[in-house]
Amino acid sequence: MSADTLLSLLSKVKQTKPGSWLACCPVHDDKSPSLSIRETMDERVLIHCFAGCTVHEIVSAVGLDISDLFPPRTERQFIKGERRPFPAADILRAIAFESTLVLIAAADLLAGNPFNETDRTRLVLAVARIRTALQAGGIHE
Repeated sequence: MSADTLLSLLSKVKQTKPGSWLACCPVHDDKSPSLSIRETMDERVLIHCFAGCTVHEIVSAVGLDISDLFPPRTERQFIKGERRPFPAADILRAIAFESTLVLIAAADLLAGNPFNETDRTRLVLAVARIRTALQAGGIHE
Protein backbone atom coordinates (compact mmCIF):
# COMPACT_ATOMS: atom_id res chain seq x y z
CA MET A 1 0.00 0.00 0.00
CA SER A 2 1.24 3.49 -0.71
CA ALA A 3 0.83 6.40 1.68
CA ASP A 4 -1.80 7.78 -0.72
CA THR A 5 -4.25 5.08 0.33
CA LEU A 6 -3.93 6.01 4.01
CA LEU A 7 -3.96 9.75 3.27
CA SER A 8 -7.23 9.40 1.34
CA LEU A 9 -8.85 8.07 4.55
CA LEU A 10 -7.71 10.98 6.75
CA SER A 11 -8.82 14.59 7.16
CA LYS A 12 -6.93 17.90 7.10
CA VAL A 13 -3.96 16.30 5.34
CA LYS A 14 -1.07 18.68 4.77
CA GLN A 15 2.18 17.73 3.08
CA THR A 16 5.13 18.99 5.12
CA LYS A 17 7.78 17.88 2.62
CA PRO A 18 8.11 15.17 -0.03
CA GLY A 19 7.03 11.88 1.52
CA SER A 20 5.84 13.44 4.81
CA TRP A 21 2.44 14.68 5.94
CA LEU A 22 0.47 15.79 8.98
CA ALA A 23 -3.24 14.94 9.36
CA CYS A 24 -5.96 14.74 11.99
CA CYS A 25 -5.85 11.48 13.91
CA PRO A 26 -8.98 9.38 13.28
CA VAL A 27 -8.89 7.86 16.79
CA HIS A 28 -9.49 10.92 18.95
CA ASP A 29 -11.38 14.22 18.55
CA ASP A 30 -8.54 15.97 16.73
CA LYS A 31 -9.24 19.60 15.85
CA SER A 32 -5.71 20.19 14.55
CA PRO A 33 -3.36 17.69 12.91
CA SER A 34 -1.45 15.56 15.42
CA LEU A 35 -0.79 12.54 13.21
CA SER A 36 2.54 12.37 11.38
CA ILE A 37 2.73 10.16 8.29
CA ARG A 38 5.90 9.33 6.39
CA GLU A 39 6.57 7.06 3.44
CA THR A 40 10.09 5.61 3.41
CA MET A 41 12.25 4.87 0.39
CA ASP A 42 11.41 1.17 0.73
CA GLU A 43 7.65 2.02 0.65
CA ARG A 44 6.89 1.48 4.33
CA VAL A 45 4.33 3.90 5.78
CA LEU A 46 5.28 5.19 9.24
CA ILE A 47 2.64 6.84 11.44
CA HIS A 48 2.82 8.51 14.83
CA CYS A 49 0.12 10.32 16.80
CA PHE A 50 1.56 13.02 19.06
CA ALA A 51 -1.51 12.67 21.29
CA GLY A 52 -0.50 9.09 22.09
CA CYS A 53 -2.86 6.96 19.98
CA THR A 54 -1.32 3.62 19.02
CA VAL A 55 -0.60 2.50 15.48
CA HIS A 56 -3.09 -0.35 15.95
CA GLU A 57 -5.84 2.09 16.98
CA ILE A 58 -5.10 4.39 14.04
CA VAL A 59 -5.12 1.74 11.30
CA SER A 60 -8.22 0.08 12.79
CA ALA A 61 -10.05 3.43 12.83
CA VAL A 62 -9.64 3.74 9.05
CA GLY A 63 -10.34 0.07 8.29
CA LEU A 64 -6.78 -1.05 7.60
CA ASP A 65 -4.38 -3.59 9.13
CA ILE A 66 -0.81 -3.07 10.29
CA SER A 67 0.35 -5.18 7.34
CA ASP A 68 -1.13 -2.53 5.01
CA LEU A 69 1.64 -0.15 6.12
CA PHE A 70 4.32 -2.39 4.59
CA PRO A 71 5.06 -3.41 1.00
CA PRO A 72 4.71 -7.10 0.15
CA ARG A 73 7.81 -8.94 1.36
CA THR A 74 9.98 -11.13 -0.77
CA GLU A 75 11.97 -13.99 0.70
CA ARG A 76 15.31 -12.25 0.27
CA GLN A 77 14.21 -8.81 1.40
CA PHE A 78 15.94 -7.29 4.40
CA ILE A 79 14.85 -3.94 5.82
CA LYS A 80 17.29 -1.97 7.94
CA GLY A 81 15.60 -0.28 10.90
CA GLU A 82 15.55 3.48 11.28
CA ARG A 83 16.66 5.26 14.43
CA ARG A 84 14.44 8.33 14.10
CA PRO A 85 11.42 7.56 11.93
CA PHE A 86 10.02 11.08 12.23
CA PRO A 87 11.90 14.05 10.87
CA ALA A 88 12.87 16.68 13.40
CA ALA A 89 10.95 19.29 11.37
CA ASP A 90 7.64 17.41 11.90
CA ILE A 91 8.32 17.10 15.63
CA LEU A 92 9.23 20.79 15.90
CA ARG A 93 6.08 21.83 14.02
CA ALA A 94 3.93 19.85 16.44
CA ILE A 95 5.74 21.33 19.45
CA ALA A 96 5.51 24.85 18.01
CA PHE A 97 1.75 24.58 17.52
CA GLU A 98 1.09 23.20 20.99
CA SER A 99 3.49 25.73 22.55
CA THR A 100 1.49 28.53 20.94
CA LEU A 101 -1.62 27.23 22.70
CA VAL A 102 0.27 27.19 26.01
CA LEU A 103 1.40 30.79 25.37
CA ILE A 104 -2.18 31.89 24.67
CA ALA A 105 -3.35 30.20 27.87
CA ALA A 106 -0.62 31.90 29.88
CA ALA A 107 -1.53 35.30 28.41
CA ASP A 108 -5.19 34.75 29.30
CA LEU A 109 -4.26 33.84 32.87
CA LEU A 110 -2.04 36.93 33.21
CA ALA A 111 -4.92 39.07 31.89
CA GLY A 112 -7.12 37.67 34.68
CA ASN A 113 -9.30 35.52 32.44
CA PRO A 114 -10.23 32.26 34.19
CA PHE A 115 -10.13 28.93 32.36
CA ASN A 116 -13.30 27.01 31.69
CA GLU A 117 -13.25 23.20 31.59
CA THR A 118 -12.74 23.12 27.79
CA ASP A 119 -9.72 25.45 28.07
CA ARG A 120 -8.25 23.39 30.89
CA THR A 121 -8.72 20.13 28.98
CA ARG A 122 -7.09 21.57 25.83
CA LEU A 123 -4.13 22.89 27.85
CA VAL A 124 -3.56 19.45 29.40
CA LEU A 125 -3.73 17.92 25.90
CA ALA A 126 -1.17 20.45 24.62
CA VAL A 127 1.27 19.54 27.39
CA ALA A 128 0.77 15.82 26.72
CA ARG A 129 1.39 16.31 22.99
CA ILE A 130 4.58 18.29 23.68
CA ARG A 131 5.87 15.49 25.93
CA THR A 132 5.01 12.85 23.33
CA ALA A 133 6.72 14.86 20.59
CA LEU A 134 9.85 15.17 22.72
CA GLN A 135 9.86 11.41 23.30
CA ALA A 136 9.45 10.79 19.56
CA GLY A 137 12.53 12.96 19.09
CA GLY A 138 14.49 10.86 21.57
CA ILE A 139 14.31 13.37 24.42
CA HIS A 140 13.16 11.81 27.67
CA GLU A 141 12.46 13.81 30.78
